[in-house]
Amino acid sequence: MKKQWDFRIITAYGATIFLWASAFPAIRVGLESYTPEHLVLLRLLIASLALIFFAILTRMQLPEWRDIPIILVLGLLGFTVYHVALSAGEATINAGTASLLVSTSPIFSSILAALFLHERFGLRGWIGSIISFCGVAILSLGKDGHFTLNIEALLILLASFSESIYFVFQNRYLNKYGFLAFTSYTIWSGTFFMLLFLPGLGERIMHSSIETTLSVVYLGLFPTMIPYFALAYIISRIGTSEATTSLYLTPALAIIISWIWIGEIPTVFSIIGGIITIFGVIITNIKIDKKETQIMKFDQHIM
Repeated sequence: MKKQWDFRIITAYGATIFLWASAFPAIRVGLESYTPEHLVLLRLLIASLALIFFAILTRMQLPEWRDIPIILVLGLLGFTVYHVALSAGEATINAGTASLLVSTSPIFSSILAALFLHERFGLRGWIGSIISFCGVAILSLGKDGHFTLNIEALLILLASFSESIYFVFQNRYLNKYGFLAFTSYTIWSGTFFMLLFLPGLGERIMHSSIETTLSVVYLGLFPTMIPYFALAYIISRIGTSEATTSLYLTPALAIIISWIWIGEIPTVFSIIGGIITIFGVIITNIKIDKKETQIMKFDQHIM
C-alpha cells in the first residue's frame, strides 16, 4: 500500500517537533521560580492527572503484575532521571545547547542496542559516534574558546543516556501494551518516584510567578504528552523510519524558539558544535540498502 502524506500527518509532524523544541526554553522559564525537582514533579503530576482521565475514557487496560517492576524501572529512567537531570542541567546551560546535547540520545541507544540486543553497530556507527562526541566537545567550549564542560553539561548527557536506556528496552512492552498505554504507565511510574519531592511543592507554587507556573503547566499538558500521541499516529500511517527522521529538526527549532521567547542568542561554538553533533547522529542512523537509502529508527525525545 502506498504511503500517503496528508494534512493530518503534516499537522502531527509540526506539533511534535514544535512542542518538543519548545520544552527546552519552557524549562528555563520554569526554573526562574522552581527548583529542578519541584518543576519536574509538578510537570509530571499534571501529565499524570490528564492521562488518568484519558485512561478512563479509553478504558485502558492495566499492566500485568509481572511487568510492573520493569515498568517502574523504565519509568524511573525515562521520566524521573531524564527530566530531573535535564532540568538541573538547564539551570546554567542554555536551552539551545541543552537540546543539542540531548540529541546524542540515538548514539547511546545504538551502542546499548549493539551491546545488549546484539544489533549490528558497524563502522558507520562508530564513525558517527566519534563525530557526534566531537560536536559535544565543541558545544562545551565557552565564548572565549576554552573547554568548559561542567557538572550541568554532564547532567544533560546523563539525561540523554538515561533516555536511551528507556528507548532501547521498551520495545517488548510497546508491542504488548501499545504505544499510548505503555507511555502512560511509565509516566505514572516516573511521577511515583518524584513524590519524594512533594514536601514544599505547595509553598513553591504559592510563591512562584504566574508566568513560571504557566510554563510548567504547559510542559505537563503539552510537551510531556501530545507529541507521543501525534508520533504514534504518524507511525501508524507511514511507519517508524519515515515518521522519526524529521525529528532531527527539533534542536534547530529549539534554538530559534529560545532566541524569540527568552532571548537566548546561540554562540558560534553552539552552532558549529550542534551541526557536527547532528551530522554524526545522522551518519550513525543511516542504513545503506541495495535498493534504497533510508533513515533507521530515531529514538523519540520526553521534554
